[in-house]
Amino acid sequence: MDIFSLLTLCGGLAFFLYGMTTMSKSLEKMAGGKLERTLKRMTSSPLKSLLLGAGITIAIQSSSAMTVMLVGLVNSGVMELGQTIGVIMGSNIGTTLTAWILSLTGIESENVFVNLLKPENFSPVMALAGIILIMGSKKQRRRDIGRILVGFSILMYGMELMKEAVSPLAELPGFSDLLTAFNNPLLGVLVGAVFTGVIQSSAASVGILQALALTGSITYGMAIPIIMGQNIGTCVTALLSSIGVNRNAKRVAVIHISFNIIGTVVCLVLFYGGNAVFHFSFMGMTVGAVGIALCHTIFNVLTTALLLPFSRQLEKLARRLVRSEDPAQQFAFLDPRLLRTPGVAISECTAMTGSMGQLAHENLLLAIRQLSDYSEERETLILQNEDKLDLYEDRLGNYLVTISQHGVSMDDIRTVSRLLHAIGDFERIGDHALNLQESARELREKELRFSEGARAELQVLVAALEDIMGKAFGCFLADDAAAAREVEPLEETIDQLIEEIRSRHIRRLQTGDCTIQLGFVLSDLLTNFERVSDHCSNIAVSVMEERGIQGRHAYIHDLKGGGGFAASLDGDLEKYHLPQA
Repeated sequence: MDIFSLLTLCGGLAFFLYGMTTMSKSLEKMAGGKLERTLKRMTSSPLKSLLLGAGITIAIQSSSAMTVMLVGLVNSGVMELGQTIGVIMGSNIGTTLTAWILSLTGIESENVFVNLLKPENFSPVMALAGIILIMGSKKQRRRDIGRILVGFSILMYGMELMKEAVSPLAELPGFSDLLTAFNNPLLGVLVGAVFTGVIQSSAASVGILQALALTGSITYGMAIPIIMGQNIGTCVTALLSSIGVNRNAKRVAVIHISFNIIGTVVCLVLFYGGNAVFHFSFMGMTVGAVGIALCHTIFNVLTTALLLPFSRQLEKLARRLVRSEDPAQQFAFLDPRLLRTPGVAISECTAMTGSMGQLAHENLLLAIRQLSDYSEERETLILQNEDKLDLYEDRLGNYLVTISQHGVSMDDIRTVSRLLHAIGDFERIGDHALNLQESARELREKELRFSEGARAELQVLVAALEDIMGKAFGCFLADDAAAAREVEPLEETIDQLIEEIRSRHIRRLQTGDCTIQLGFVLSDLLTNFERVSDHCSNIAVSVMEERGIQGRHAYIHDLKGGGGFAASLDGDLEKYHLPQA
C-alpha cells in the first residue's frame, strides 16, 4: 500500500460522508414536519418509542441527526426526557440498515440477476435517474428524490474507493501482525470508539471495517469489539449537541452515552465470559461484510432488549449525573439545533405561531371587555401580553428567515410564507388590542358614556368581531382552507356594519344625542375593529395561499364573484343586524 492508496482511502471516506449527508438531508426534507408530529404522537410507551426511533432513523439514515433532534425538542420543552429513551434505543437499531446495504458489495456470483444486487452495478443507474430528476423535474419533491438517489450513488462509490484502497493491505506481511493486536477486546473497543468519534459517523466507521473485511484479514474476534466501540464513538455527536442547552436536554445526551457504554460493558462481559466457558469456534474465522452487518445488528438488538426494561433506571441515572439546581426547567424559545432538521423546526414554529395567535386572540378579547367592565389588573395583563407578542414576532421572524436559508421543500416554503404573514397579523392585532385598552382608559378617566343606541350597535359589532376572530384563528390552527372561505363574507359584513354605525353617529351628532368628544373615541374604536377584521381576512387568505390557491386579490375577486359569497354575506348580515335607530 503506497501514498496513493492512502489518498484514495481518504477520498473514498470523503465521498462516503458526503453521499450520506446528501441522502440524509434530502430524506429529512421530504419527511418535513411529519417527524416532529409523529414523535409527539407515538412516544406514549417504551415499545412505541423504540419502533418509532428505528423507523425514523431508517427513514433519515442518520442516528446522529435523530439524537440532535431529540436534544433540541427536549431543550424547547416539546418532549419529556422519558419519551426520548425508547427513541434513542430504536435509533441504534435503525442505523444497522446501512451496514446491510453496504454488505451487498461482497456478493460474488456469475448470475447476472444476482450481480445486479451489487451496489457498484446498480448505483450508476440510480445516479443517472437522480440526475434526470434533479435537472428535468420542476417539482421539488421529485428533485429531492433525485438527490437521494445521487447521494446513495456517491456513498456507494466512496465505499468502492475505500475497498480498492485497502485491498493491497492483504499482501503486506506486517498488516497481519498489526491486526493481531485487535484480538485484545479492550483495544478493539477503544479503536472503534475513537475512530467513530473522530469522523462522527458510525455508518462510515462500519463501512471502513467492512472494506477491511473484504481483504480476508479480519476475524470475528477482531471485529466484534470494534463494532461495540463504534456505538460508543457515535455518542460524540450527542455530547457536542448538548453544549449550551438546559439540564434536561443534557440528560438526553447522558442517556445516549450511558445506554451505549452500559450495553457495551454488559455484552463484553457476557460474550467473553461465554467464550471462556464454551470456546466459540467462530472467533478465529474470517469475517465478511455480511458477517459484520450481522454482528452489528445482533449487538444493537441485544443491548436494546437488555436495557429497554430498565428505561426508568436510565432516566434516574441521567437525573443523578446531571442534577437540577432549579426545579423549574428553563426551555429554549426555539432551539437552534432544530435547524439541522428544517422540517422539524418548521413544525415547531407552526406550533409556536399558533400559541402567538391564541395570545393575540385572548388579548383582544380582554381589551374588548375593558370597554364595558374596566379593571386595572386586566390592563396589566394586556400590557404584559403585548410585550410577549412583540417577543414572539421578533424571535419567530428571525427563526423563520434562518430556516428558509437551510434548503427546505416547496411545501415547507409555503408554510414558512404563511407563518411569516401570520405573525405580522397577530402582532398588529395585539397593537389594536392596546389601542382599545387606551380608548377604554380614556372613557373611564373622562367619565364618558355612550348613548343607549350606540352601546346596542357596538354590541352587535363586537359579536361579529368575536365571530370572525374565532373563525380566522380556528382555520389557522387547523390549517383548514375550507373554513378560511367563511372569513371573507364576515369581513364584508363588519365593513358594512361599521359604515352604518358611522352614518348613525353623524345623525346623533346632528340631533345632539352625542358629543364630539365621544365621537372621537367611537371613531377610534371603529377604526381598530375594522383593522382587526382586515387582519383576520389576511390570516384566512394566507391559509388558502399555502394550499396553492391564487393570491389575495385574485382569490377575493373570484370569491365575491361566486354565488356562495353572496349567500354567506346575506346570512351574516341577517345574523348581525343593527337595532332600529
